[in-house]
Formats: sequence, structure tokens, C-alpha cells
Amino acid sequence: MYMKTNHTFGIQFITRVTKKEQMTGAIFARITVDKKRVEISLKKSIDLNNWNKVKGCAKGSNPEVKLLNSYLNQVQGRLTECFRELQLKGAVISPNLIKQLFWGEDPDQRTLTKLLDYHDYSESSKFAEGTINNYSVTRRYILAFLKKRYNQTDFYLSKIDYKFISDFDYFLRTVKPKDHIQPINNNALMKHMQRFRKILNMGIKLDWLQKNPFDYYNLKFEKTERGFLTSFELDSIEQKVITVQRLEFIRDIFVFSCYTGLSYIDVVNLRVSSLLLGIDGNKWIYKNREKTNSPLKIPILPKALDIIEKYRSDPRSLNRGTVFPLISNQKVNSFLKEIAVLCGIEKRLTFHLARHTFATTITLSNGVPIETVSKLLGHNSIATTQIYAKVLESKVSEDMNKLKNKLFNCKKDENIMLKSVN
Repeated sequence: MYMKTNHTFGIQFITRVTKKEQMTGAIFARITVDKKRVEISLKKSIDLNNWNKVKGCAKGSNPEVKLLNSYLNQVQGRLTECFRELQLKGAVISPNLIKQLFWGEDPDQRTLTKLLDYHDYSESSKFAEGTINNYSVTRRYILAFLKKRYNQTDFYLSKIDYKFISDFDYFLRTVKPKDHIQPINNNALMKHMQRFRKILNMGIKLDWLQKNPFDYYNLKFEKTERGFLTSFELDSIEQKVITVQRLEFIRDIFVFSCYTGLSYIDVVNLRVSSLLLGIDGNKWIYKNREKTNSPLKIPILPKALDIIEKYRSDPRSLNRGTVFPLISNQKVNSFLKEIAVLCGIEKRLTFHLARHTFATTITLSNGVPIETVSKLLGHNSIATTQIYAKVLESKVSEDMNKLKNKLFNCKKDENIMLKSVN
């Protein structure tokens, strides 16, 4: 019972045997469209002796067999109707789409919140905590946009078009979040749009969307100068006498990050078991990055080691089995603002600035090759490291002076040789 049209559409009834009941087969309808296929369980089974594999139907003429074959004919007819219905709509037909329509799930009724819910359900276990939070913020903006632009709490996926995307872009550029004085900057906006595009791409994979309206939208990130602390600024933070305990702790873990390159989440989750002897017999950090799960192998510099020893016996650390007590990123960045004022630093001090400082001031400016810095930061490519780590002008000047001296000495040696020959 196999049927195929000129549109590479086929229906075939097959049986699948379970290990427990090897002589009984569950009946499935296999739908094939353009060599892609999906199977539908028909919730019926049959003795394999009574099944015709070639024709895909039951053998015999008793009433039960006739009733089953009649049902299979009905299923085939309904699946064909679903295929033709999608053809008339001009849909991009897939086996999953036919399956959904067969079970009464109208693709036109799929909604944005259902897709958001499914994305949260299926992807949350794969993401780091920070990434999950970022998607949550994007979701809140999407729902706020629906409320303001359409006065709705949900929206049909089939109605999302380029105008919808363009209007959402405008909404993000003009909205003033409660926790921001200024509107969202361009790069933060692009990150929201990037996440939204990924969510809609999931809708395409699920056959809930025919095409992604982001196909006509260009993500345009602006190149930004990555901030970092100079040696003088870092030294002023290290040497500052701070009498407030909470600020002293924040200063310490910030400086620790400056000498290890670890992000906030990697610092607060750093476990004692991750501190091991390295190949050189000194203490190293061996762990995976929380964000990307990429391996980190970092030799611990003396100043970072001193900070580890300072908090090793802290009850808050001991209770967690971590090197440092737990504190939220929001509080860390809030307290860093106070530290910046105390130290007379005008730059916007955030915890991530420590990672940039490690890449630039601590490593690259002291002659550590960028390939090594890339490994220390846990980057998968040097291109990513180049964004974070800038070579200081002082380092450029130092290297060029070395080159000038080398060229001068070469010229000098050449002249000496010429004189000796003459």
C-alpha cells in the first residue's frame, strides 16, 4: 500500500517489533517528502504472520482484517489531504508539517510564547547560568514589545514578518529600561536580536515556521574599544588600604581575576579541587569555563596565590567547597563602583574589566605570546582573543625600539665587515 505523487510525496505502512513481543508488530505510517521522512504511530498492532510487507497491509479476508485495512486507507486518505492542503497554502512542505496537521495541530496556530517556552525547556540544560539569564531578558523585551505594539500577550508565528522584526528593533532602540538611564546601546540591542533570531531558527527546525524573517535583517555590531586597567591603576587598587570588609573582599577577587583571567562565574565557582600541581611543580588551576565548557589550565601567579590563601579558611568558602565565598555579580559590580571612587579611578570598573586587564596589562604587554594568552583565556580562536586583548602603545614602542637597535647593530656590523675587507 505505497503511493507516490509527482511531488516526491509518499506514504508507506510498516511494522516495528519490540523485543518483548517478537511476533507482534506495531503499525506505523511513514511519510516521505523529498527524501525526508517521519513516522506516525497508529496505536495498532498485528500478528506478523498476518502482515503483507510488500503491500503494507493486513493479509486475509476476515472482518478484523477488512476493518484494519479500511482504517489504513482512511489514514492514507487523510495524510494525502493534509499534503494537498499545504500545497494549496503554498507552504514549504515537510513530513513533520504533515504529521502536525494530521494530528489536528494547525501550523498557522503556533504561537511565539509556545516557541519561547519550548526553547527554554529544550536549551536551558545546555546553557550556562549567564546565558540563561540573557535569554530571559530578551524574552521579557519580546513580551513587552507585544504588549506595547499590539496590546497582546502572544502572537501567531505565521504572522511574524520582516516588519515585525523591524518594529521590534525600533522598540529596543527607544525603550528606556528601568535599570538603565540611557536606552539600550547598539551592541546590546544586536545581542537581543541575535538571540531572537536563534529562537526563530529553532521554530524552522521544528517546522513551526516556513522561513526566518531575520533573513532580511542585518546584525550590525559596532567595534568597541575594550577597557582595561593600566599597571598604575591596578597597583593603586592593590595597594589601597580598605577598612570596609565587603569592599576588601570584592577588591581581592577582582585583583585575583586580573592575575588569572577568570570571569566572575568562574571565580565564584572555583573549587579547591581545581587547584593542582602543574607540569612545572607549581600550583595551577585546572577547570572548564562555565560559559563554554572549554578547558582552562592556568599557572597561578604569586599575587593570585596569596589571595587564595587569604580565603582558604573562610567559613563561607568551606561550606561551599569553593575557594571564595559566594556573592552576586550585581553586588560585585555595584561595590566595584565604590572601589573606583576610593582609588580615584575614573574608568567604569566592572568585573569583566579584570579579564581584559589580564589579557592586556598582565600578559600581552609583558611579552606573553597571543597564542598562550588565548589558551589561558579559554578561547577557541585567536581572533576572539584579539578582541579582548589589545597591545599597549608602550609595548609597541618597546618592540619597535628593539627592532631599531637590532637594525642599527646589523648595519654597524656590516660597516665593520666592509672596512675589514677594504
